Amino acid sequence: MAKIEQIIIIALLLIGYNSNSQDLILGSEKVKDYYPYIKEKRVAIVGNQTSIINQTHLVDSLISLEIEVVKVFSPEHGFRGQADAGEKISDGIDLKTGKPIISLYGEKGRKPTEEQLKDIDIIIFDIQDVGARFYTYISTLHYVMEASSEYNIPLIVLDRPNPNGHYIDGPVRKKEFKSFVGMHPVPIVHGMTIGEYALMINGENWITPKCNLRIIKMENYNRKAFYDLPVKPSPNLPNAVSINLYPSLCLFEGTNVSVGRGTKYPFQQFGAPYVKSKYSFIPKSNSGSKNPKHKNIKCFGKILKNQKEYLQEIKLDWLIETYKNCPEKEVFFNSFFDKLSGNDTLRKQIIDGFSASEIKKSWTKDLVKFNKKRKKYLLY
Repeated sequence: MAKIEQIIIIALLLIGYNSNSQDLILGSEKVKDYYPYIKEKRVAIVGNQTSIINQTHLVDSLISLEIEVVKVFSPEHGFRGQADAGEKISDGIDLKTGKPIISLYGEKGRKPTEEQLKDIDIIIFDIQDVGARFYTYISTLHYVMEASSEYNIPLIVLDRPNPNGHYIDGPVRKKEFKSFVGMHPVPIVHGMTIGEYALMINGENWITPKCNLRIIKMENYNRKAFYDLPVKPSPNLPNAVSINLYPSLCLFEGTNVSVGRGTKYPFQQFGAPYVKSKYSFIPKSNSGSKNPKHKNIKCFGKILKNQKEYLQEIKLDWLIETYKNCPEKEVFFNSFFDKLSGNDTLRKQIIDGFSASEIKKSWTKDLVKFNKKRKKYLLY
């Protein structure tokens, strides 16, 4: 690390953050608040490319403060955030620091083991989430909390904004549809920060016993405000538009429709070879999607990258309309759809010709119950 970077990080610790500022201050930036808990401790960090303090990675920052960072655990997409969705990731070594990186999305499992944690005194979780149930960073959070509980190791979560925190929508996941893309009985869009979500996991006894959890809160966070992430959270969410569209378009991943993986505009367009449209795109293998759906085949559909509307709900009309236009409706949905939706009801409603408003009305009762539960864990 350059000397000037080290001086900046040390200044953050010694001076602290400016609590009078109206600018958003992330949990990771409040070094002064969590330093006492990690000083002279053996630390494991659960993080990826989003785990930064200003422009410096959290691992580098803590090492510069002479914190004993023993190892790093990484989620889906890997420590540097470059692996494809669903791609198995092996353990490795961080070339810059020489620290071991243990994959929580590989062949060895998704939860830290007793052996992997035997030399750890405390765990820090710092990953940027996007506020959707099927985005797997909150599933990784669950398993880290479970390991923290089982092996009696304290966990610190450095809170970050939810770029989709301005609304709540979608069906609440049903018990029999639990999976890694649906660990908890929450709606598709839950409206909570990663810290608030951790409190809910503990408070609702989704792990037992509860883990020794500490949240480092943000300052000046407004969940209704627009937040443009400084680092893309995964390879196919490159900008604010894709992140905002993600909760709606990800449902297409459970169909025969492409969401633009393998193009310049992932999660900013959708289409399939059979759709009747003047707009088209061709998915091709690239660094973020080595084998995209409809690879090298022209897809027709809709481009959304210039959409001015900032979505405050899950947009079902696109999904319903595309299903209606599919000439072979029996192959439109695949087995992944029910996992993403968290039930088999949504698929059946679309097949039976329900309108978007009729479907959304069926979510109301469960959303009211969830909102009541959610309020107990809100920090902002």
